[in-house]
Amino acid sequence: MNKLWSPWRSQYIDSFLKEKPAQCILCELSKQNPEDAGNLLVDKGELTFTILNLYPYNNGHLMIIPFDHKKELGMLTQEENAEIMQKLNLAVKALTSAIGPEGFNIGVNLGKCAGAGIDEHIHFHVVPRWNGDTNFMPVLGEVKVISQDLLQTKQKLFKAYQKIKQEIDQHQQV
Repeated sequence: MNKLWSPWRSQYIDSFLKEKPAQCILCELSKQNPEDAGNLLVDKGELTFTILNLYPYNNGHLMIIPFDHKKELGMLTQEENAEIMQKLNLAVKALTSAIGPEGFNIGVNLGKCAGAGIDEHIHFHVVPRWNGDTNFMPVLGEVKVISQDLLQTKQKLFKAYQKIKQEIDQHQQV
């Protein structure tokens, strides 16, 4: 098996080791309003929120985050687990509608050694994938090309989320 190394990722992870902010950045982001076009928050549920990753692996890289500050999977309630699964499904539908990926990576990084840039507040990643989305830029140039501005992606996703949620509400009323 060939391995693709991404040494630039360690610079990002190392940035969190230098100075810890006084407040959890994810807790702070949860206070934003998804209707505000100037932030990356896409959706809020009762127990979770969904936001575009500021350091995406690919265009449309989302994170589903519980409002309650919890570090470990075992700390999540049944209700939080259920909503996380609902929001993961909603994210896949919205991303498919808004930007048409050919596949997805979905997961959680538990601990710094597993790649968690923020390991004190659990969060789940949804990374859209396309055939051929790994190319010479990150391998040789140590550059990841994200093809669309994050706020433009947010607007597309916000509209897709609203449409899908409206369809779900209409279906449940029948």
